[in-house]
Amino acid sequence: MSRAATPGAQEVCGHVSGAQVVCAARGWIGTPYRHQASCRGAGADCLGLLRGIWRELFGPEPLPVPAYSRDWSEPQGDERLWRAATEVLVAVEPGAPWQPGDVLLFRMRAGAVAKHLGIAGVAGAAATFIHAYSGHGVVESPLSAPWRRRVVARFAFPDTTPQEVR
Repeated sequence: MSRAATPGAQEVCGHVSGAQVVCAARGWIGTPYRHQASCRGAGADCLGLLRGIWRELFGPEPLPVPAYSRDWSEPQGDERLWRAATEVLVAVEPGAPWQPGDVLLFRMRAGAVAKHLGIAGVAGAAATFIHAYSGHGVVESPLSAPWRRRVVARFAFPDTTPQEVR
């Protein structure tokens, strides 16, 4: 994988922290919701937000993203988004404490595929998450009980060093 000409956060620090992920995510707040888009200030959906954060912090995206529908392979029952997340992100153990910068994967309805993503903003009693939400754009929302119970997996961005990313 080739690097972007502009150094990413990991080239400066040796790794990317959860705080750097949250800072990058908050830079997208106010971006309008646009299905399949990933352009800060112009439009993003939930995957586009994560793709944009990846580019800002790590450089080129690790996988090509095919066109996708709003139902995310729901009729087929295919956990396509979850599978892709396990290929490029690091799974967080279910019992581990929630951390700012965690990538949250949501299942919006029982029996449906997981098809929404967000970034943990604040952990603890007043937890928040940053996500691109249809009709709202990129926002930071309370991670309230209805949202929290929909989280089916958590991931972290990989802890890479400049030598590992080429």
